[in-house]
Amino acid sequence: MRAAVLHRTGQEKLEVHTGVELPDTGPGQVRVRMRAASLCHSDLSAMSGVLPQPAPFVPGHEGAGEVTEVGEGVRGLAVGDHVVICWMPPCGVCPSCARGAGNLCLAGFANMGTPNYRFDGTDVFGFSGTGTFAEESVVAAGCAVKLPDDVPFEIGALIGCGVTTGVGAAIHTAQVEPGSSVVVIGCGGVGIAAIQGARVAGAAQIVAVDPVASRRAWALRFGATEAVAPDGLAAVQQRLTGGEGFDYAFEVVGRSTTVRAAYDATRRGGALVVVGAGAMDDQAQFNMFELFFNEKRILPSLYGGTDVLRGYRTIIDLWRAGRLDLAGMITHHVPLEAVNDAIEQMRTGEALRTVIDL
Repeated sequence: MRAAVLHRTGQEKLEVHTGVELPDTGPGQVRVRMRAASLCHSDLSAMSGVLPQPAPFVPGHEGAGEVTEVGEGVRGLAVGDHVVICWMPPCGVCPSCARGAGNLCLAGFANMGTPNYRFDGTDVFGFSGTGTFAEESVVAAGCAVKLPDDVPFEIGALIGCGVTTGVGAAIHTAQVEPGSSVVVIGCGGVGIAAIQGARVAGAAQIVAVDPVASRRAWALRFGATEAVAPDGLAAVQQRLTGGEGFDYAFEVVGRSTTVRAAYDATRRGGALVVVGAGAMDDQAQFNMFELFFNEKRILPSLYGGTDVLRGYRTIIDLWRAGRLDLAGMITHHVPLEAVNDAIEQMRTGEALRTVIDL
Protein backbone atom coordinates (compact mmCIF):
# COMPACT_ATOMS: atom_id res chain seq x y z
CA MET A 1 0.00 0.00 0.00
CA ARG A 2 0.98 3.68 -0.14
CA ALA A 3 2.11 5.73 2.84
CA ALA A 4 4.04 8.94 3.48
CA VAL A 5 7.17 8.25 5.56
CA LEU A 6 9.56 10.56 7.42
CA HIS A 7 12.83 8.62 7.57
CA ARG A 8 14.80 11.04 9.78
CA THR A 9 13.71 13.60 12.35
CA GLY A 10 14.29 17.04 10.89
CA GLN A 11 13.88 15.87 7.31
CA GLU A 12 12.13 18.62 5.34
CA LYS A 13 9.96 16.46 3.11
CA LEU A 14 8.04 13.23 3.38
CA GLU A 15 8.64 10.38 0.97
CA VAL A 16 5.53 8.73 -0.45
CA HIS A 17 6.24 5.02 -0.90
CA THR A 18 4.36 2.09 -2.34
CA GLY A 19 4.99 -1.34 -0.91
CA VAL A 20 4.59 -0.28 2.73
CA GLU A 21 3.49 -3.34 4.71
CA LEU A 22 1.06 -3.75 7.58
CA PRO A 23 1.32 -6.26 10.42
CA ASP A 24 -1.39 -8.84 10.85
CA THR A 25 -4.42 -7.70 12.80
CA GLY A 26 -3.79 -9.05 16.30
CA PRO A 27 -5.99 -9.47 19.37
CA GLY A 28 -7.52 -6.18 20.48
CA GLN A 29 -6.76 -4.51 17.15
CA VAL A 30 -8.66 -3.43 14.05
CA ARG A 31 -7.60 -2.77 10.48
CA VAL A 32 -8.86 0.50 9.04
CA ARG A 33 -9.02 1.60 5.42
CA MET A 34 -8.33 5.32 5.72
CA ARG A 35 -10.63 7.53 3.69
CA ALA A 36 -9.46 10.96 4.82
CA ALA A 37 -6.67 12.41 6.92
CA SER A 38 -6.21 15.99 8.08
CA LEU A 39 -2.86 17.75 8.25
CA CYS A 40 -2.30 19.29 11.70
CA HIS A 41 0.58 21.47 12.85
CA SER A 42 1.44 18.82 15.46
CA ASP A 43 2.47 16.59 12.55
CA LEU A 44 4.96 19.26 11.51
CA SER A 45 6.18 19.57 15.11
CA ALA A 46 6.83 15.83 15.25
CA MET A 47 8.68 15.97 11.94
CA SER A 48 10.95 18.76 13.22
CA GLY A 49 11.55 17.12 16.61
CA VAL A 50 9.61 19.63 18.73
CA LEU A 51 7.31 16.79 19.75
CA PRO A 52 8.98 13.47 20.61
CA GLN A 53 8.38 10.74 18.04
CA PRO A 54 10.81 7.97 17.00
CA ALA A 55 11.69 7.85 13.30
CA PRO A 56 11.11 6.48 10.78
CA PHE A 57 7.41 7.14 11.11
CA VAL A 58 4.23 7.79 9.16
CA PRO A 59 2.83 11.17 10.25
CA GLY A 60 -0.82 11.92 10.74
CA HIS A 61 -3.02 11.51 13.80
CA GLU A 62 -6.27 12.95 12.45
CA GLY A 63 -8.13 10.52 10.24
CA ALA A 64 -11.32 8.65 9.50
CA GLY A 65 -12.06 5.49 7.60
CA GLU A 66 -13.78 2.12 7.47
CA VAL A 67 -13.06 -1.00 9.49
CA THR A 68 -12.00 -3.87 7.23
CA GLU A 69 -10.88 -6.44 9.80
CA VAL A 70 -11.52 -7.01 13.51
CA GLY A 71 -9.08 -8.81 15.76
CA GLU A 72 -9.85 -11.37 18.44
CA GLY A 73 -11.50 -10.01 21.57
CA VAL A 74 -12.66 -6.73 20.05
CA ARG A 75 -16.15 -5.73 21.08
CA GLY A 76 -18.37 -2.97 19.72
CA LEU A 77 -16.74 -2.73 16.29
CA ALA A 78 -17.55 -4.64 13.11
CA VAL A 79 -16.35 -4.77 9.53
CA GLY A 80 -17.89 -1.87 7.63
CA ASP A 81 -18.14 0.49 10.61
CA HIS A 82 -17.10 4.06 9.95
CA VAL A 83 -14.59 5.24 12.55
CA VAL A 84 -12.65 8.31 13.57
CA ILE A 85 -9.06 7.76 14.67
CA CYS A 86 -8.37 8.66 18.30
CA TRP A 87 -4.65 9.13 18.91
CA MET A 88 -4.95 8.93 22.71
CA PRO A 89 -7.80 6.54 23.54
CA PRO A 90 -9.09 6.35 27.12
CA CYS A 91 -8.95 2.95 28.81
CA GLY A 92 -12.15 3.54 30.80
CA VAL A 93 -10.88 2.05 34.07
CA CYS A 94 -7.92 4.14 35.33
CA PRO A 95 -8.35 6.90 37.96
CA SER A 96 -8.38 9.63 35.29
CA CYS A 97 -11.12 7.86 33.34
CA ALA A 98 -13.10 7.25 36.52
CA ARG A 99 -13.04 11.01 37.15
CA GLY A 100 -14.37 11.66 33.66
CA ALA A 101 -11.00 12.97 32.44
CA GLY A 102 -10.27 10.39 29.77
CA ASN A 103 -8.12 12.95 27.97
CA LEU A 104 -5.57 12.48 30.79
CA CYS A 105 -5.53 8.67 30.49
CA LEU A 106 -2.00 7.41 29.88
CA ALA A 107 -2.96 3.97 28.58
CA GLY A 108 -2.83 5.16 24.98
CA PHE A 109 0.91 5.75 25.26
CA ALA A 110 1.38 1.98 25.26
CA ASN A 111 0.32 2.02 21.59
CA MET A 112 3.14 4.38 20.70
CA GLY A 113 5.97 1.95 21.34
CA THR A 114 4.92 -0.63 18.77
CA PRO A 115 5.71 -0.17 15.06
CA ASN A 116 2.60 0.17 12.91
CA TYR A 117 4.22 -0.45 9.53
CA ARG A 118 7.21 -1.99 7.80
CA PHE A 119 9.06 -0.76 4.73
CA ASP A 120 12.13 -2.11 2.96
CA GLY A 121 12.88 -4.43 5.88
CA THR A 122 12.66 -1.67 8.49
CA ASP A 123 10.04 -1.14 11.21
CA VAL A 124 8.12 2.13 10.80
CA PHE A 125 6.11 3.77 13.58
CA GLY A 126 2.83 5.60 13.25
CA PHE A 127 2.72 9.07 14.78
CA SER A 128 1.14 8.80 18.23
CA GLY A 129 0.46 5.12 17.61
CA THR A 130 -1.72 5.83 14.57
CA GLY A 131 -0.09 7.29 11.44
CA THR A 132 -2.99 8.31 9.22
CA PHE A 133 -1.01 9.38 6.14
CA ALA A 134 -1.42 5.87 4.80
CA GLU A 135 -4.04 3.98 2.85
CA GLU A 136 -4.52 1.48 5.70
CA SER A 137 -3.50 1.08 9.31
CA VAL A 138 -3.73 -1.51 12.06
CA VAL A 139 -4.48 0.22 15.36
CA ALA A 140 -5.60 -0.67 18.85
CA ALA A 141 -9.37 -1.01 18.94
CA GLY A 142 -9.63 1.95 21.30
CA CYS A 143 -8.08 4.15 18.62
CA ALA A 144 -11.07 3.52 16.35
CA VAL A 145 -14.19 5.30 17.59
CA LYS A 146 -17.47 4.74 15.78
CA LEU A 147 -18.43 7.63 13.52
CA PRO A 148 -22.13 8.14 12.73
CA ASP A 149 -22.92 7.45 9.09
CA ASP A 150 -24.16 11.02 8.52
CA VAL A 151 -20.73 12.47 9.33
CA PRO A 152 -18.50 12.62 6.21
CA PHE A 153 -15.03 11.13 6.53
CA GLU A 154 -13.40 14.52 5.96
CA ILE A 155 -15.35 16.03 8.86
CA GLY A 156 -14.53 13.00 11.00
CA ALA A 157 -10.83 13.57 10.35
CA LEU A 158 -11.08 17.11 11.75
CA ILE A 159 -13.00 15.90 14.79
CA GLY A 160 -10.23 13.41 15.58
CA CYS A 161 -8.04 16.07 17.16
CA GLY A 162 -7.90 19.72 16.09
CA VAL A 163 -11.55 20.72 16.32
CA THR A 164 -12.13 18.71 19.48
CA THR A 165 -9.04 20.30 21.03
CA GLY A 166 -9.89 23.91 20.16
CA VAL A 167 -13.64 23.88 20.78
CA GLY A 168 -13.16 21.82 23.95
CA ALA A 169 -10.61 24.29 25.31
CA ALA A 170 -13.27 26.99 25.17
CA ILE A 171 -16.34 25.12 26.40
CA HIS A 172 -14.83 22.45 28.68
CA THR A 173 -11.50 23.78 30.00
CA ALA A 174 -12.19 27.52 30.16
CA GLN A 175 -15.98 27.25 30.40
CA VAL A 176 -16.26 30.61 28.67
CA GLU A 177 -19.18 32.61 30.08
CA PRO A 178 -21.76 34.44 27.97
CA GLY A 179 -20.90 38.09 27.47
CA SER A 180 -17.23 37.63 28.28
CA SER A 181 -14.15 38.91 26.44
CA VAL A 182 -11.73 36.50 24.74
CA VAL A 183 -8.40 36.79 22.96
CA VAL A 184 -7.01 33.90 20.90
CA ILE A 185 -3.31 34.00 20.06
CA GLY A 186 -2.57 31.73 17.11
CA CYS A 187 -5.22 31.27 14.43
CA GLY A 188 -4.31 28.03 12.71
CA GLY A 189 -6.84 25.21 12.66
CA VAL A 190 -6.95 24.72 16.44
CA GLY A 191 -7.11 28.46 17.08
CA ILE A 192 -10.03 28.80 14.67
CA ALA A 193 -11.76 25.95 16.52
CA ALA A 194 -11.19 27.79 19.82
CA ILE A 195 -12.75 30.91 18.28
CA GLN A 196 -15.78 28.88 17.21
CA GLY A 197 -16.01 27.37 20.69
CA ALA A 198 -15.92 30.81 22.31
CA ARG A 199 -18.63 31.99 19.93
CA VAL A 200 -20.82 28.98 20.73
CA ALA A 201 -20.31 29.68 24.46
CA GLY A 202 -21.59 33.25 24.00
CA ALA A 203 -18.46 35.39 24.27
CA ALA A 204 -19.27 39.01 23.35
CA GLN A 205 -15.78 40.00 22.21
CA ILE A 206 -13.40 37.59 20.48
CA VAL A 207 -10.09 39.08 19.37
CA ALA A 208 -7.89 36.98 17.10
CA VAL A 209 -4.13 37.55 17.04
CA ASP A 210 -1.89 36.17 14.29
CA PRO A 211 0.98 37.54 12.19
CA VAL A 212 -0.42 36.02 8.98
CA ALA A 213 -3.07 38.12 7.24
CA SER A 214 -4.89 35.13 5.72
CA ARG A 215 -5.34 33.58 9.15
CA ARG A 216 -6.72 36.82 10.52
CA ALA A 217 -9.23 36.84 7.67
CA TRP A 218 -10.25 33.26 8.49
CA ALA A 219 -10.66 34.21 12.15
CA LEU A 220 -13.16 36.92 11.24
CA ARG A 221 -15.06 34.47 9.06
CA PHE A 222 -15.40 31.94 11.87
CA GLY A 223 -16.54 34.24 14.66
CA ALA A 224 -13.82 36.64 15.78
CA THR A 225 -15.10 40.17 16.29
CA GLU A 226 -11.69 41.68 15.57
CA ALA A 227 -8.39 40.38 14.23
CA VAL A 228 -4.99 42.01 14.66
CA ALA A 229 -1.31 41.30 14.15
CA PRO A 230 0.70 40.71 17.35
CA ASP A 231 1.91 44.32 17.44
CA GLY A 232 -1.71 45.45 17.54
CA LEU A 233 -2.68 43.47 20.63
CA ALA A 234 -1.78 46.15 23.20
CA ALA A 235 -3.87 48.79 21.44
CA VAL A 236 -6.96 46.62 21.11
CA GLN A 237 -6.59 45.49 24.72
CA GLN A 238 -6.51 49.13 25.83
CA ARG A 239 -9.49 50.09 23.68
CA LEU A 240 -11.75 47.16 24.57
CA THR A 241 -10.84 46.55 28.21
CA GLY A 242 -9.38 49.85 29.36
CA GLY A 243 -6.06 48.07 29.62
CA GLU A 244 -7.37 45.65 32.24
CA GLY A 245 -7.10 42.59 30.02
CA PHE A 246 -9.42 39.93 28.68
CA ASP A 247 -11.49 37.48 30.70
CA TYR A 248 -9.95 34.56 28.78
CA ALA A 249 -6.74 34.36 26.77
CA PHE A 250 -6.07 31.27 24.64
CA GLU A 251 -2.49 30.47 23.63
CA VAL A 252 -2.64 28.19 20.59
CA VAL A 253 0.95 28.37 19.38
CA GLY A 254 3.00 26.32 21.85
CA ARG A 255 5.82 28.76 22.63
CA SER A 256 6.89 30.37 25.88
CA THR A 257 6.89 33.86 24.32
CA THR A 258 3.25 33.61 23.29
CA VAL A 259 2.28 32.05 26.63
CA ARG A 260 3.81 35.11 28.28
CA ALA A 261 1.96 37.42 25.89
CA ALA A 262 -1.32 35.64 26.62
CA TYR A 263 -0.71 35.90 30.38
CA ASP A 264 -0.09 39.62 30.07
CA ALA A 265 -3.29 40.00 28.01
CA THR A 266 -5.38 38.30 30.73
CA ARG A 267 -7.11 40.44 33.34
CA ARG A 268 -6.47 39.88 37.02
CA GLY A 269 -8.62 36.95 38.07
CA GLY A 270 -9.05 35.86 34.46
CA ALA A 271 -7.92 32.65 32.82
CA LEU A 272 -4.96 31.87 30.57
CA VAL A 273 -5.72 28.68 28.61
CA VAL A 274 -2.63 26.94 27.20
CA VAL A 275 -3.64 24.90 24.16
CA GLY A 276 -0.50 24.90 22.01
CA ALA A 277 1.80 21.85 22.16
CA GLY A 278 5.37 23.03 22.74
CA ALA A 279 8.86 21.67 23.25
CA MET A 280 10.04 20.16 26.54
CA ASP A 281 13.04 22.50 26.72
CA ASP A 282 11.04 25.73 26.20
CA GLN A 283 10.52 27.23 29.65
CA ALA A 284 7.79 29.81 30.39
CA GLN A 285 8.72 32.18 33.23
CA PHE A 286 6.53 33.81 35.84
CA ASN A 287 7.60 35.41 39.08
CA MET A 288 6.11 34.26 42.34
CA PHE A 289 4.68 37.66 43.23
CA GLU A 290 2.66 38.06 40.03
CA LEU A 291 1.28 34.55 40.34
CA PHE A 292 0.05 35.34 43.84
CA PHE A 293 -1.00 38.96 43.33
CA ASN A 294 -2.78 38.70 39.96
CA GLU A 295 -4.66 35.47 40.71
CA LYS A 296 -4.75 34.63 37.03
CA ARG A 297 -5.70 31.03 36.48
CA ILE A 298 -3.36 29.07 34.21
CA LEU A 299 -5.35 26.27 32.60
CA PRO A 300 -3.55 23.80 30.34
CA SER A 301 -5.96 22.09 27.96
CA LEU A 302 -5.13 18.65 26.57
CA TYR A 303 -7.32 17.17 23.84
CA GLY A 304 -10.28 19.39 24.62
CA GLY A 305 -10.12 19.25 28.41
CA THR A 306 -12.60 16.41 28.87
CA ASP A 307 -13.15 12.74 28.10
CA VAL A 308 -12.45 12.53 24.38
CA LEU A 309 -15.54 10.43 23.64
CA ARG A 310 -17.68 13.11 25.27
CA GLY A 311 -15.73 15.68 23.28
CA TYR A 312 -16.46 13.92 19.99
CA ARG A 313 -20.17 13.71 20.79
CA THR A 314 -20.31 17.39 21.69
CA ILE A 315 -18.64 18.42 18.43
CA ILE A 316 -20.92 16.22 16.32
CA ASP A 317 -24.05 17.53 18.06
CA LEU A 318 -22.97 21.16 17.58
CA TRP A 319 -22.09 20.48 13.93
CA ARG A 320 -25.46 18.83 13.28
CA ALA A 321 -27.19 21.83 14.86
CA GLY A 322 -25.35 24.19 12.54
CA ARG A 323 -23.44 25.81 15.41
CA LEU A 324 -19.99 24.81 14.10
CA ASP A 325 -18.73 25.34 10.57
CA LEU A 326 -16.38 22.43 9.99
CA ALA A 327 -16.68 22.07 6.23
CA GLY A 328 -15.58 25.69 5.87
CA MET A 329 -12.34 24.94 7.67
CA ILE A 330 -11.22 22.60 4.88
CA THR A 331 -9.43 24.91 2.49
CA HIS A 332 -7.72 22.25 0.37
CA HIS A 333 -8.26 18.64 -0.73
CA VAL A 334 -5.15 16.87 -2.02
CA PRO A 335 -4.08 13.32 -2.91
CA LEU A 336 -1.40 11.66 -0.81
CA GLU A 337 1.24 12.49 -3.43
CA ALA A 338 0.67 16.21 -2.80
CA VAL A 339 1.28 16.03 0.96
CA ASN A 340 4.52 18.03 0.77
CA ASP A 341 2.78 20.85 -1.08
CA ALA A 342 0.11 20.81 1.63
CA ILE A 343 2.78 21.03 4.34
CA GLU A 344 4.30 24.07 2.65
CA GLN A 345 0.88 25.72 2.38
CA MET A 346 0.32 25.22 6.10
CA ARG A 347 3.75 26.63 6.96
CA THR A 348 3.16 29.76 4.90
CA GLY A 349 -0.42 30.28 6.01
CA GLU A 350 -1.98 29.59 2.62
CA ALA A 351 -4.08 26.73 4.03
CA LEU A 352 -6.12 26.48 7.22
CA ARG A 353 -6.84 22.76 7.11
CA THR A 354 -5.88 20.41 4.29
CA VAL A 355 -7.63 17.06 3.94
CA ILE A 356 -5.65 14.27 2.30
CA ASP A 357 -7.96 12.06 0.29
CA LEU A 358 -6.98 8.42 0.74
